[in-house]
Amino acid sequence: MSRHVAIVTDSTAYLPARTMERHGITAVPLTVVLGDRALQEGTEISTRALAQALQKRRPVTTSRPAPAVFEETYREVAESGATGIVSLHLSAELSGTYDAAVLAARRAPVPVRVVDTGMIAMALGFCALAAAETAESGGTVDEAVTAAEKRAAGTSAYFYVDTLDYLRRGGRIGAAQALLGSALAVKPLLQLADGRIQPLEKVRTASKAIARLEEIAADRAGSAPVDVAVHHLAAPDRASALADRLRTRLPGLVDLHVSEVGAVIGAHTGPGLLGVVVSPR
Repeated sequence: MSRHVAIVTDSTAYLPARTMERHGITAVPLTVVLGDRALQEGTEISTRALAQALQKRRPVTTSRPAPAVFEETYREVAESGATGIVSLHLSAELSGTYDAAVLAARRAPVPVRVVDTGMIAMALGFCALAAAETAESGGTVDEAVTAAEKRAAGTSAYFYVDTLDYLRRGGRIGAAQALLGSALAVKPLLQLADGRIQPLEKVRTASKAIARLEEIAADRAGSAPVDVAVHHLAAPDRASALADRLRTRLPGLVDLHVSEVGAVIGAHTGPGLLGVVVSPR
């Protein structure tokens, strides 16, 4: 049984399954409540089912994992040979997941450092990868945490939504409420800042908003080595086209991931979401 520092994250990191397996990263699932059914993200509800439910205006909410779920995960990871655990999670401003992990860490059989990355989606995923790569090279818990925090500090996330209604209903819109009065007349661009969803710009049409999203991502990436993720919900053609354009525009591009977000983020953004995560190496 190997002795190592293990990396735990949650299902909103949206890391590819093969990547998680290769780096030994464990993801704890959040829960989507569809009507009266509580379903685990990633295994018990598909993004297609979620999009259909949202389009039919069925009630959809999300909830954090219970501390007991984290306790079980930490115990299993320790039994696999981990001498320490770095547990990296989505912004505490958006979810109680971090708090649940902190409660569970107190009962873990090995030391656990729980980190509020202030990120979500592949912005969180890139942090988990940075920590995992550090651990794989023999890094300590503290060194893995430092690597994740450094990656988070340099990472930016921008996204377009067709409507702010889902964010408003889920209570996740924060300062972007300033856009609500004109939401029907504009297509909003949002950003993740200080762990919260905040307004970035107002654009008149969807096509102009997506073009502007591309410009912002390209400006942020510059020419330095950078990883990028393009996310969407029920908008694969838009996402593929945006990814293709970014490939030609970013001279320092190392890795580019294109993926549909899971049910937790999708429940709060709605179909039509298009997001870009820019994470300098």
